[in-house]
Parts: sequence; structure tokens; C-alpha cells
Amino acid sequence: MNDQFSTHIYRKFNENLEGLRTNVMEMGGLVEKQVTDAIEAIVSGDSELGLRVAQDDYKVNAMEVQIDEECNRVLATMSPAAADLRLLITVIKTITDLERIGDEAERIGKLAAQLATEERPSGSYRELRSLGEHVIEMLHDSLDAFSRLDPVDAISVVEEDKLVDEEYDRISRECISLMMEDPRNIRRFMDVSWVARSLERIGDHATNISEYVIYLVKGKDIRHTETDQLRAQVIGNKD
Repeated sequence: MNDQFSTHIYRKFNENLEGLRTNVMEMGGLVEKQVTDAIEAIVSGDSELGLRVAQDDYKVNAMEVQIDEECNRVLATMSPAAADLRLLITVIKTITDLERIGDEAERIGKLAAQLATEERPSGSYRELRSLGEHVIEMLHDSLDAFSRLDPVDAISVVEEDKLVDEEYDRISRECISLMMEDPRNIRRFMDVSWVARSLERIGDHATNISEYVIYLVKGKDIRHTETDQLRAQVIGNKD
């Protein structure tokens, strides 16, 4: 009888953990769409889409609260240990970063609505599209690594963050130069710079999620580790 009861509890616990992972992926899908729509609003000059992204941020916030409450319930009732506890910690940290990505999408949506009222450049913000596509790919890959518990793909996302930082720096320098050349459009260039900053932060949050995956699978905290040391430290030498 006791063995049957223990088996039931263990099965229920595993179902709860798997449900949490599924909910995180659902939240991630919503956030990814928010970011994609926000960038589309920028490059297409769609003020209505930008405002819709900003208004829908409450959905992301509600999902974070729901998942966080479920994690707390599991922690309080199931007393998880070892790898299961690492999964709960990873979920809690991941949804925090997803919520912050949602905040950045909201900010971009509002800036998109503002930029839509101003004169559009000939390139239709192609630099922002390029940076945006890059961070969306990072976000998608980090969620994929979380779904498959793949530390190798997670490392690839961490390595990509340096390229995003370089793109952001390039756009920032261009905005400063353009503001000096044409002070009449300072407001527009500042808005573009803020959009780029939000995109760079999204890349940072995607990197965080990938670092949590590595912590979950390998039990290693790789924060502040030099990029060229990551693979050797996480995967090990294969000579």
C-alpha cells in the first residue's frame, strides 16, 4: 500500500514538472510573437500593431504569475531534491527573463507607434530589422534548448550574444552621428537608439535562459565565464 502511494506521488510529481515545462514553452511562444510583432510594427510603420503589442503585455504578466504560483505550490508540497529542484529554479528564473522580454516588446511597440507618425528613412529601419531577426533567433534557440534540455545549443546562443552587442554598438554610433548631422531629427534617432537598446536587452535575456539550461543539465554556473572557455568547461575536451 505504501509502495503504491509512493508511486502515485512520484508520478504526480513528474506530471507537475512536465506541466511546468510545457507552460514555460507556451509563455515563450507568446513572448516570441510579441517581439516579432513589435519589430514588424517598426519596419512597416504599423502604429496599430505596435499599440496592440504594448496592450497585450498583460497576457505575459499573467502567465508569469500563474507559473510562479505553481512552482511555489510544488516546492511547498513535494519537497523536490537535486535535479528536480534545479528544474524548478530554472523555470522560476526563465519566466522572469521571459516577462522582462515582454516588457521590452511592450516598449518597442510604443516606440513603433511613435515612429510611425514621423518621416520614415529610405531603408525602412533595415538595421533594426537585422538586429531584431538576430535576437528573435536567439530567443527561439534558447527556448528550443530549454525544451530539449540541450546544453550544446544553449552554448551557441550564449556565443551569439557578442554579435548582438556589436550590432547594437554599430547602430548606436550611427544614431549619434546622424543626430549631429541633422539635429532636426534628434527625436527620431533617439527612438531608434532606444529600440536597439531594447533589442540588445532581449538578447541578454535569451542568453540568461540558455545559461539556466546549462545549469539545469550540467549543474554548472557559467555566468562570467569567458566565451572561448565555455565549450571546454561545459562539454569537456574530446581529444
